[in-house]
Amino acid sequence: MRTQAGRADDGLGPNTDIGARLRALYGAVQDEGVPEQLLDLLEKLDNAEQAQKSKSASRDGE
Repeated sequence: MRTQAGRADDGLGPNTDIGARLRALYGAVQDEGVPEQLLDLLEKLDNAEQAQKSKSASRDGE
């Protein structure tokens, strides 16, 4: 069955339009990329975690 707008009826009614708009919004956000400052912070966190693991491993080996 087709709706008035010419789309296939998926049984979701107005939720179909909401879903389409959400997909468009999140698609645009996904295409923005990750800010450089956030990437730097994530790298620092990874380095700190690795240092902590190394410290724990060296203590366990003593």
